[in-house]
Amino acid sequence: MSSSAAASAPIPDFRTEAQSHLGDLIALRRKLHADPELGFDLPRTQKAVLDELAGLGLEITTGKSLTSVVAVLRGGKPGPAVLLRGDMDALPVEEETGLDFASTNGNMHACGHDMHTAGLVGAARLLAAHRDELPGSIIFMFQPAEEVEGGAEPMIAEGVLDAAGVPVVAAYGIHVEADERGRFTTRGGPLMAGFADLNLTIHGAGGHSSQPQSTRDPVPAIAEIALALNTMTTRSFSIFDPIVVSVTQLEGSQASNVIPDSAKLAASIRFLSADSLTLLQERVHEVAENIARAHRCTAEVDFQVGFPVTVNNPGETATVLGRLGEVFGEGRVVEAEHPRMGSEDFSYVLEKVPGTFVFLGATPEGIDPAAETNHSPRVQFDDGLLGDQSAALAHLAFARLADEAG
Repeated sequence: MSSSAAASAPIPDFRTEAQSHLGDLIALRRKLHADPELGFDLPRTQKAVLDELAGLGLEITTGKSLTSVVAVLRGGKPGPAVLLRGDMDALPVEEETGLDFASTNGNMHACGHDMHTAGLVGAARLLAAHRDELPGSIIFMFQPAEEVEGGAEPMIAEGVLDAAGVPVVAAYGIHVEADERGRFTTRGGPLMAGFADLNLTIHGAGGHSSQPQSTRDPVPAIAEIALALNTMTTRSFSIFDPIVVSVTQLEGSQASNVIPDSAKLAASIRFLSADSLTLLQERVHEVAENIARAHRCTAEVDFQVGFPVTVNNPGETATVLGRLGEVFGEGRVVEAEHPRMGSEDFSYVLEKVPGTFVFLGATPEGIDPAAETNHSPRVQFDDGLLGDQSAALAHLAFARLADEAG
């Protein structure tokens, strides 16, 4: 792999420079890990970030509808902007790692967002030290609420993409995962799925369980629909543009001798294109309404569409793969063959700005990466990688601005 464009100015050796910050970044990460917060309101996390950025000469604003932090570094030379993002929220998971700095408040950074926050602080320090050489601006996006409704969308609405007052030409983010330590993985095109929630209600007419002939029983209809949804996906969608429909909840009567008036189904949906989601919505309505009609019932279908598909810009991603290989060695960089069916709200940024989202394997040595995955109460991430994580972000941002200057 090789970079698609040569930088017009020497790029600092961020990987070496990052080692002098590693101890401080580890301390920050462990402080955040021990005190995780959820959702849109992260006051202690926000304060920790603001304290770490103080003295770097950044233009800092905080969110109005959420506890975000946006910091702008203006370089010594004119040019556009690059955005770097780190999410900050945790999960409502009771930690079981046994680490000295484990959380005890019932929440856990089980997805590694404490690593993302500390790594982005590290990138800010590295780039601020080279402000005079920087041909443009860097926007540091510290985002709450990735794990819930999504904090990226309100941050965009509050102006994160306009924070530098110049066009944003690229956006990058790095997400740690339970995988081989130090391995960077990404791909051009769709990287992660979009998601939607399906809530489906069958309305009938209930009665006594001993007299089903006197009812319009919604339970057989909802059961038939649950099975039909799985068959429908395999017969309606290409394996090269897949849909995943997982029925996760079924609800009927609260008593075994009562046929209910209605029965409910909930399902989680993952998709890799807007076209497939549109087709799925049409097909779900057809399946539900026709099966309900066969049972003399009616169907009420409610789709709640969440994050869109995370789509990496192919050109940017080819360059990112090359640059990471040049800095860290090609053996540490993998181009993924297939997208993943998990979802990520950095997708909102990538809908508006070309860029790349990258995974970094961070399972500590001596632990099987397959043993505990992200979101497990026992998953662990190696904060000794924070130097490489921050250096990778800094290198990608600086090199991208150098391309524009060239």
